[in-house]
Amino acid sequence: MKVSQDIRAQVEASQQNKPKRPSSNSSFQGVVSQETQKLKEGELNRLLTDLTKQGERVFKFRSFQDLGKYKRMVKQFVQEAVNYGLELEQSRKWDLDGGNQTLTLVKQVDEKLVQLTNDVLDQEKNSIDVLDVIGEIKGMLMNLYA
Repeated sequence: MKVSQDIRAQVEASQQNKPKRPSSNSSFQGVVSQETQKLKEGELNRLLTDLTKQGERVFKFRSFQDLGKYKRMVKQFVQEAVNYGLELEQSRKWDLDGGNQTLTLVKQVDEKLVQLTNDVLDQEKNSIDVLDVIGEIKGMLMNLYA
């Protein structure tokens, strides 16, 4: 049986059009790591969205129950961010005496949570002050995430 040139040309063309895949091990590992990264980012985005909603509840109702839930959510977000391999951002700060300080973002978030607690406890505080601290915490968490 004789194969015509047209069929042979079509078969060769279809083989050239097929994408060449790299070795199956590296391709599979690459796909798995990309999907894992997408899932991690999606989870952190979901946590940040839930955190924003809970922060609005703290601002609106100023209850200890909402504040406690907000603090637990911040703790969970920081823990997830660190577990996912995100690096803690450290910066150096020079004070007026010429000494330097290393500031860790997580420590600053913790200080803002203490300030938020004090603001919620102090019924004299303006709601804008509470909202300001919540915004600062959210900004720091986004900085940790980014």
